[in-house]
Amino acid sequence: MVGQWRRSGQTVRDFCAAHALSEPSFFGWRRTIGDRDRQAAASQAANGRRHHARPLAPDDNRDRAAPAFVPVHVLPAATALEVVLGSGRVVRVPAGFDAATLRQLLAILDEEPSC
Repeated sequence: MVGQWRRSGQTVRDFCAAHALSEPSFFGWRRTIGDRDRQAAASQAANGRRHHARPLAPDDNRDRAAPAFVPVHVLPAATALEVVLGSGRVVRVPAGFDAATLRQLLAILDEEPSC
């Protein structure tokens, strides 16, 4: 999307509105991708490779190669318990819960109302 925006000639606001994107999210990803690209360029220069491209200013509309993907790590969903009480109340318990605290909570919820 950053590459498309650069080629579009539009302002970030107009581009985000046209593509139903969040402006803060767009700016965050543009910064993340720019930081990553600068680090890669610095790494290449440090390894003795020749690097002729100058870093682009944030609003530079010149065409350039599309940015590479940023790694994403998906964590497995935590196993949770769901306890349905006789009163119809539902208690959702996340993985790693404290058993003593759960017993206290269930005892309190199981009590008859005083009114």
